[in-house]
Amino acid sequence: MTIKATCCGASRNAPPQNRPSAEIIAARTVDDFDTVAIPAGRSVYGTATPQIPNDGEGPMRSKRLRGFTCGVTTVTNAQFKAFIDATGYVTEAEDFGWSFVFYSDIAKEIGPTQAVPGVEWWHRVDGANWRDINGPYTYAAAWDPDHPVVQMSWRDARAYAAWVGGRLPTEAEWEHAARGGLGDVKFPWGDQEPEEKDYTPCNIWQGDFPNTNTCADGYQRTAPARSFEPNTYGLFNMVGNVWEWTNDAYHVQSLKKDVKRRLVQMKGFKLSKGGSFLCHKSYCYRYRIAARSGTSPDSATPHHGFRVVWDAV
Repeated sequence: MTIKATCCGASRNAPPQNRPSAEIIAARTVDDFDTVAIPAGRSVYGTATPQIPNDGEGPMRSKRLRGFTCGVTTVTNAQFKAFIDATGYVTEAEDFGWSFVFYSDIAKEIGPTQAVPGVEWWHRVDGANWRDINGPYTYAAAWDPDHPVVQMSWRDARAYAAWVGGRLPTEAEWEHAARGGLGDVKFPWGDQEPEEKDYTPCNIWQGDFPNTNTCADGYQRTAPARSFEPNTYGLFNMVGNVWEWTNDAYHVQSLKKDVKRRLVQMKGFKLSKGGSFLCHKSYCYRYRIAARSGTSPDSATPHHGFRVVWDAV
């Protein structure tokens, strides 16, 4: 197994596991969830002014989308627990027996851990998973039923979405929902930049990353899934808090040789949107709607969750 560093985390990039795959049968419906109807129409995605061009943020494109239904929040710990209790599903972090944890959240009782070369703030921690988010000894401090479920791989997210009769959004659908009908805006609330003290509309890092987080927005780690002001469609935390898996592969159209070399190492990676509580403009300015990140589908971290959408009936 090769552990690879990416900007916003680390990737296992491991060969497929031999665990038998259980068929997930839809047992719940959209009626069981707090959702909003996202209208059909032509929507823009991407940007004409990319901040991180090598990520494939540009150009600005438009696409006609069918209407769909979107979860008001990312899936919470309580919702995911109901899935586990009903199906006995085993997440990939549990199957591997370890996952990635941010260095300052590792309990002293765990002892020495392995840092990821290139992004040394990420460590491999045995026993880290969706319940014990930061590893053994951390359940009581880190797990909250109303917070987003994290330590989710792409396959975990897809399994849950299938159980509730939904799916993961495409990138275009995710951006359409995040923009809330406002058009070409940088953030779900418009274009005003978050600030370190006076304007904190989302849960991101404030201070000196990765050394000091002032928690000016009120949170050191995740915030409740339903927190901060929703966008005009009524969706919470479309940027910040946790990265959200999409159904799309991570792909960048570029003629640059260095980008092409990087993409060879990211074959099979999946696309995530929205940034997280670990994003800071000095390092990871990806809490913008057009921003994007790629991660191997078997990887999981304490800042990676997902949101479910349903096709319109």
